[in-house]
Amino acid sequence: GSRGPNGEFRYLFPLLGHVVASLGGSLCCLFVPTERRENEVETSSSAASAAPMDPDAVAKAFVDHYYRTFDVNRVALGGLYQDASMLTFEGVKIQGAAAIVAKLTSLPFQQCVHAISTVDCQPSGPAGGVLVFVSGSLQLAGESHTLKFSQMFHLMPTPQGSFYVLNDVA
Repeated sequence: GSRGPNGEFRYLFPLLGHVVASLGGSLCCLFVPTERRENEVETSSSAASAAPMDPDAVAKAFVDHYYRTFDVNRVALGGLYQDASMLTFEGVKIQGAAAIVAKLTSLPFQQCVHAISTVDCQPSGPAGGVLVFVSGSLQLAGESHTLKFSQMFHLMPTPQGSFYVLNDVA
């Protein structure tokens, strides 16, 4: 993928004359720069109307981007959340992008590496949302053992064709 001038990514659905990659005969999604909010996962609005949304492709693109960003620059995750977004972390509900980023950056470790084991998803309702469930392991810097984790995201589309995290349960 490539980054735009502010480090943001854009996700475009394949088959629409944009950028298409072939891996073993199957199409995959690519990130290309856009002028949207920093770090939003994007779709082309013409793509959304011309072809059905592929929840698996959206989920994979989101998960790859989210955990890569979490591992190297948690502050940059703020662009994936909005004021209505809610994170539930260890039973505590946190609302709004700024409060969520404050929580994520206050975790008691600075460096980590996520290893994703599973990504399961479902389309969510007529608004075009996507439920994403992730499981895997987390390796903290300086620790010899890994920690198991699971996390659920509810991604919602914006009028501009991007997705943001409405709900995040960790």
